[in-house]
Amino acid sequence: MVPGPADSLEIRDIEEPVPQPDEVVVDVAAAALNFSDTLIIRDRYQVKPPRPFSPSGECAGRIIQVGSAVTDFQVGDLVCAYVGYGAARERVALKESSLIRVPDGVSPQQAAALIVTYGTVLYALRDRAGLREGETLLLTGTSGGVGSAAVELGQLLGANILACTNGDPSALRAQGVNLFVNPDAPDVKLAVRELTGGNGADVVLDITGGSLTEQLVRATAWGGRYLVVGFAAGEIPQLPLNLVMLKSIDIMGIHWSAWAQREKAAHNRNTEWILRQVADGFLSPKIDVQLPLHQISDGLSMIVERKVRGKIIITMR
Repeated sequence: MVPGPADSLEIRDIEEPVPQPDEVVVDVAAAALNFSDTLIIRDRYQVKPPRPFSPSGECAGRIIQVGSAVTDFQVGDLVCAYVGYGAARERVALKESSLIRVPDGVSPQQAAALIVTYGTVLYALRDRAGLREGETLLLTGTSGGVGSAAVELGQLLGANILACTNGDPSALRAQGVNLFVNPDAPDVKLAVRELTGGNGADVVLDITGGSLTEQLVRATAWGGRYLVVGFAAGEIPQLPLNLVMLKSIDIMGIHWSAWAQREKAAHNRNTEWILRQVADGFLSPKIDVQLPLHQISDGLSMIVERKVRGKIIITMR
């Protein structure tokens, strides 16, 4: 398996996993795809796994074997986990420390769909930016998995959502979003200020990067927080730092996957909180498409071509 586009992927039989003492084997019911998977298969991501490997960094399913040192889980438990890569398999061996129990009322598909996107957004908004009720949250990339999660979580945390989009706003309006700015407007900063009573956006969650970045920094309020999540536009922007100084803006990098691995206990608590919100009906992960494993290339291509609104789930059975 050499680096390449989605249509270069091959499905092969491999040996059944055997759990180490601190591991379990999970019969995977669902695995989720993310934009990072489209990069990792082409060796364009910061993590370059040894080949051959399987895409997908998150999955959910039932435990079918437990290692001799496992104490908190047993055969039959429905669990989910973030693994970085390798989840798009029928069975995977996972460390006990990586497992999150899926509560009643949450399906494997929902559990697999929320770990990366909702986890990234919760870490960004609550842990890093300290988003407060009543603040204005400006979002880019609202049609994708992270963006749609940000709309839901932002509202749950009490923010006023301002969507930066040039697409059809009807779906966002149905979610309760009523503030919109067109990224192609002649003066994005002025448009944002007009929508926020002259204040600007308190928090900006920027998924796309690119040429719009400087305009959105200019549209950030005094003492605001600008969150760098990714560069879906393909361009890593250069930013005049005087803009940061003049308005006392915090520029925050959001490397969620590294944080989740470094701070496993905090990551687990966040994931448990998100799962509970789903179980209680306050969050509803948007699953756009479910595909069988043999169509995983189609799912990755849909992400590259920006044909997805929400998450793509790969099902094993």
